[in-house]
Amino acid sequence: MGFLDSITSQYGFRVVTNNIGYFLGGAGYTIFITAVSVAIGMVLGLFAGLGKLTSNKLFYFLSTAYIDFFRGTPLFVQIFLLYFGILPFIYDNDPVSSAIIALGLNSGAYIGEIVRAGIQAVDVGQMEAARSLGMNQRQAMTYVILPQAFKIVIPPLINEFIALLKDSSLVSAISVAELMHRGDLVFANTYQATWVFGAIAVIYFIITKTISIIGDHVERRLATD
Repeated sequence: MGFLDSITSQYGFRVVTNNIGYFLGGAGYTIFITAVSVAIGMVLGLFAGLGKLTSNKLFYFLSTAYIDFFRGTPLFVQIFLLYFGILPFIYDNDPVSSAIIALGLNSGAYIGEIVRAGIQAVDVGQMEAARSLGMNQRQAMTYVILPQAFKIVIPPLINEFIALLKDSSLVSAISVAELMHRGDLVFANTYQATWVFGAIAVIYFIITKTISIIGDHVERRLATD
């Protein structure tokens, strides 16, 4: 079947309409996995970002090694390394938990750099002013620096969420039933590549565009506060 025949196929259209609920279920699963992974990544990233700025040599070394490893190796390799190579020795792992751990660790490395850059973007005079008011280093960081850095890092955090959502399609390789995996299964049964993966692409686009719009709205609200 040629390309023109493929895109005009009534059978291909029926394949999509008959499986739209199945695809949307996978989209919901994709959003869930991404959200949990980013939540894990934000916790790891906060500590990693602070570690990159600390004078504690051990904390700095561990943070740097973590960030460099997960930013310097392919996410696909990380998923396979954790699922097949490391996690089976720790617990009776399953594809979903392995996917979330891999995505969370990967996201944490990128968020760590975002946090570091956000903190460094805050005027150094803010720390000096807080210390002059009697705050210690921890209080100044918690109540003065981090709230200002949070506003700065909102746009790159939204971009990281979108990037991770798209990258989550890689976990289909370990049989996580997210959007891409469900598309693969439908294609394997119907061979309607143009219709199936076209529909998958549209769903991904709608999700990422919606997140981008929400992120822009949040950014504008914070800018007016």
